[in-house]
Amino acid sequence: MIKNILLAFIPLFVAVDAIGVLPMFVSLTQGLNQQEKRTVIIQSMITALCLAFGFIFLGKAVFKFLGITIGDFMIAGGSVLFCIAIIDILNPEKKRRLPSKDMGAVPLGTPLIVGPAVLTTSLAIIAEYGTAATLISVLLNVLLAGLIFSFSRLLIKTLGEAGTKALSKVMALLLAAIAVMMIRKGIFQVIS
Repeated sequence: MIKNILLAFIPLFVAVDAIGVLPMFVSLTQGLNQQEKRTVIIQSMITALCLAFGFIFLGKAVFKFLGITIGDFMIAGGSVLFCIAIIDILNPEKKRRLPSKDMGAVPLGTPLIVGPAVLTTSLAIIAEYGTAATLISVLLNVLLAGLIFSFSRLLIKTLGEAGTKALSKVMALLLAAIAVMMIRKGIFQVIS
């Protein structure tokens, strides 16, 4: 079980890309006091968990209703992940939004913490590692993102803006590799 959690954690960690989202979190929360930042972080984590868990449980039912197989979803999801990774690699600046009272939910909770990459990865890894391992991995990744955001000032000082951008590019490259793996496994699953 621990091995499955670890194996599910890694692709989700890459998909969440909390380090890559860190500069945007800092720019969005600039001017907020510590209590307001804490409120935004909690709101973003609750939103992210509700969306991810809801999608994990309802996604299977929707697949069954539409007649979509895991192989089909792995191919489609891998293609989407690959596109997201390429956009992240080629687009050095992510769009900024002005702070609002709901920024913890949107854009931080979704689509930044739990967006298409996390949802696609979650459903695809359920078949590989099981629902329990996937749920625990999602929970751990969202908690880790919250922790990273809590120490945002220290991390930005340590890594620097260039360091966070470089790390984000490496994460996007890993996401592209995971996407190719998902497409390959999906094709083999459809063929067999």
